[in-house]
Amino acid sequence: MSKQSEPKEAFPYRAPDEVIKQRYRHIFEIKEPLAPRTPKLVFDKVVAALLLLAAAPVFLLLKIAFLVEGWLIPENKGPMFFSYNAASAGKIFPKYKIRLIKMRYIDADGAKRGDWHAYSAEWTPESRTHVGRFVKKFYLDELPQFYSVLKGDMSIVGPRPLAVHHYERDREQGNVSRYLLKGGMLGLGHIKKGTPEMGNPVYEYEYIDQYLKLSPLGLLWLDLTIIWRGVRVILQGKGL
Repeated sequence: MSKQSEPKEAFPYRAPDEVIKQRYRHIFEIKEPLAPRTPKLVFDKVVAALLLLAAAPVFLLLKIAFLVEGWLIPENKGPMFFSYNAASAGKIFPKYKIRLIKMRYIDADGAKRGDWHAYSAEWTPESRTHVGRFVKKFYLDELPQFYSVLKGDMSIVGPRPLAVHHYERDREQGNVSRYLLKGGMLGLGHIKKGTPEMGNPVYEYEYIDQYLKLSPLGLLWLDLTIIWRGVRVILQGKGL
């Protein structure tokens, strides 16, 4: 699928304007990914491990639901997990998610290559399984990414990691946030999802600016406030 035929929801991220470039000029001058902050790193790994354990019953119930739906509706059967290649701090890694769509909407060859396009029918309403609709409503498809946090590929808070071709497009339009920081499950920009501000890069640069200025514990407190705001968004059940 070409980028012209991609659903607009797939890439809402905008280029930084001149105001952003001037205000955060010091960020655009940074040439290497930023070093991790120890309290943030420890928090990420501990919370990811605990939440993966806590989510085990959820994964089990979802697996049962997948099996039952596949038995009742054979075209909806298939694996519960999948991954595609994404970029975080400039490095490519497998981004794990829970499958939302029927197997006939997935390009098998693209899936083997870890190509995001294999799963791009996600925004087609008729492609969703019944379990997939429920999973997406409460963002449960993101739960496997705690494993990526535990591995060190992602952080809990940071700019959302993008599929490789979206990351390249984002760099081409002048953004550096996903090169400088590990991708996060939540971020100042991502908690704007569902509003016109989703995709506005200013929030990512605000976070990087605070990353540079705050003490390690101050940054951890900022992460906690973002997580709280993100949890409130999740509990609204408005995932699309």
